[in-house]
Amino acid sequence: MLDIKFIKENSDLVRQTIKNKNIDLNLDELFEVYQEKNKLIQGVDALREKRKKTASKKNIEKGKEIKQKLGILEPKLKKIEEKFKNLILKTPQIPQEGTPVGESEEQNVEIVKKGKIPEFNFKIKDHLELGKLLDIIDFEKGVKVHGFRGYFLKNEGAMLQMALMMYAINKMVQKGFVFVLNPVLVREFALLGSGHFPFGKEEVFQVANSGKPESGEIDADPMYLAGTAEPALLAMYSKEIIKKEDLPIKVCGFSTCFRSEVGSYGKDTKGLYRVHEFMKVEQIVICENDYNISEKYFKEIKEISEEILQELGLAYRIVQTCTGDMGAGKYRMDDIETWMPARKAYGETHSCSNLGDWQARRLNIKYEDKGKKEFCHTLNNTVIAGPRILIPLLENFQQKDGSVKIPKVLWPYMAGTKVIKIKK
Repeated sequence: MLDIKFIKENSDLVRQTIKNKNIDLNLDELFEVYQEKNKLIQGVDALREKRKKTASKKNIEKGKEIKQKLGILEPKLKKIEEKFKNLILKTPQIPQEGTPVGESEEQNVEIVKKGKIPEFNFKIKDHLELGKLLDIIDFEKGVKVHGFRGYFLKNEGAMLQMALMMYAINKMVQKGFVFVLNPVLVREFALLGSGHFPFGKEEVFQVANSGKPESGEIDADPMYLAGTAEPALLAMYSKEIIKKEDLPIKVCGFSTCFRSEVGSYGKDTKGLYRVHEFMKVEQIVICENDYNISEKYFKEIKEISEEILQELGLAYRIVQTCTGDMGAGKYRMDDIETWMPARKAYGETHSCSNLGDWQARRLNIKYEDKGKKEFCHTLNNTVIAGPRILIPLLENFQQKDGSVKIPKVLWPYMAGTKVIKIKK
């Protein structure tokens, strides 16, 4: 969300950003609604002031007349305020200068390539074949129990997933991040604040029964299953004023994540690449309102993910995402893609974003510096996400006999297993 004053003073730049990011927003409508809102606020305030004076003079007839007028104007104001809110929530962050302009991931630009792509002297298997052969993934029973995109991880497959999570968590704690087990059920304000609403609302599962509070009444506030820990971690600090000396705030969260994937109909329908339910360790940073500072943290959190891939021994590349692929709230966004042999291509495994103060404005997260209050900058990045990361791990480290070697950094979490072998 952008400040309305900034939008008015930079309307041409905002219009161009709306176009480049493919946002469905009419800026002229926003200005008209804003003007109408201000007129109604003035009218309502004037009537309320008159009501006070009338009450002090005990003029009953005049009071009734004012009440009647307020009864017409106040609902109009409420309606127009809601319309303004819906429009301004769609205003996109201005991207970093030099961001590639494009409509989709096809226009993303490769900026880094690291690691050695393995060469095999035998016919390789994809992760679906390996999962079945090694008895570590069961898609048939997954579909039976869960439905489309369902799966079971079992035996060393389940252990490998949990080993990755624990390895990543330990890494983040060593890097000075506060580790949090965050809720996956979140209220609407958290998803509005992070920018997952109103954009991509169809990708989020809503809970039919939100439960009952202590009063015993059904909770009318809808609840959702978050697709990442980011909304919950950011919402922890909503409506707070943080002391400058307490910045940066660095938090990593572990959670099960849920995504409906309706926007990817027909894509990656087989295997572990695109599923409804998965696990992820996410990292966020909250810092001062200064792009020189937030870009420093952008580099830092991205390098943590690179370090993890390097320690796992996986080849990867980094792409700078174009305007049409980066999302409304992003100032800068880089994706890390890991080599997946069966695809003969890189596949996205990490996504790193700097959102400036776009999320902080929505969540009202500020910091105080010498009596002055400013909106914070927020950043987020994937530490590790499974089961997708199992695809490159299984495929890159497969052996001719069908076994799979486990990277050395994961051995401490695998109960002595260093190689996943075919069950006899």
